[in-house]
Amino acid sequence: MTAATMKAAVLHAVGDVRFEDVPRPVPAAGEVLLRVAACGVCGSDLDRMFVKGTYAFPTICGHEFSAWVAEIPEGTATDLRVGDLVTVPPMLPCFRCDPCHQGEFSLCEDYDYYGSRRDGAYADYVAGPANLLLRVPQQLDPRAAAMVDPAAIALHALWRTKLRTGHRVAVLGGGGPIGLFAVQWARIAGASEILAVDVNDEKCALAASVGATSTATSVERALEVAGRGFDVVVDTTGVPTIEDAGVALTARHGDYVFIGIPNRPVEFGKDNFARFMRLEINLIGAWNSFSAPFPGAEWTTTVEKLASGELQWEFMITHELPIEQVGPFVKQMKERTVVSSKVLFLPQWPAGAGKES
Repeated sequence: MTAATMKAAVLHAVGDVRFEDVPRPVPAAGEVLLRVAACGVCGSDLDRMFVKGTYAFPTICGHEFSAWVAEIPEGTATDLRVGDLVTVPPMLPCFRCDPCHQGEFSLCEDYDYYGSRRDGAYADYVAGPANLLLRVPQQLDPRAAAMVDPAAIALHALWRTKLRTGHRVAVLGGGGPIGLFAVQWARIAGASEILAVDVNDEKCALAASVGATSTATSVERALEVAGRGFDVVVDTTGVPTIEDAGVALTARHGDYVFIGIPNRPVEFGKDNFARFMRLEINLIGAWNSFSAPFPGAEWTTTVEKLASGELQWEFMITHELPIEQVGPFVKQMKERTVVSSKVLFLPQWPAGAGKES
């Protein structure tokens, strides 16, 4: 009997993405088969696919996704049922190392990861451990369920700070998906002012629509708004010059939290380094989004706020595309020949669906 196949966008080498038929995954012990509903593009995907590569080739990338449970092998211990909608935490902790024993799953020392260390979701199907899935309300839109990861990352970063009601918050890269969620979480937390900094007026307008009280398309304009500085500054860009400039926006005893992943050395200018020291600014790293019990309150809170409508998501989707366009479209994103905010690929592509604007 011929093994079942599926369609997938497969990365064979850096820059070599092929849409092809591949064997459908077979769930291992403790795993279930998932039919992918939607998979978003993370900024890390751009470099993973066109600069750095994955840990082994060939690999199917894509880690921000939702899915329906398609098959539960006999003997799998789970309360999931076929047809359940789940959001999929992309990190698979080892549960053996010291950070895992302490519930610090984001700091796991021997983790697996969809889309880079194991096959991800730019495909029709994925197999994954049943106990590491988060069932979501069936009425939640599958596209929203695919956006839990970036929203939880923003929340995790803000929870690393001392954010309080009445604080002033600045979000660098505030028009991208993680930035737009950070703006909303800051609003929900009671921030008195929220500055969103991004490259163009359209992205700034998105941030203003969900709570940014001011916007800036340049560092110079951001500094004009800053005054004595912001209590919390969030960098989602990973751009070294922006990460340097963020220090100048941070207030005395303020928190400056880094989410964006730089691919070049980050240097602080002499004046900014002096400001960091003299104003006793806290520089904080934020990595992934997980806590105990796995996947953590960041994920369950995000699902709750998405389901209630308090956390908005659909407005930021600029493109919805079939997975055969993964290779060419992600390349356009990397080359900045297309303006986008949230991009979703939908393997179960119905005729007439989606956005291509």
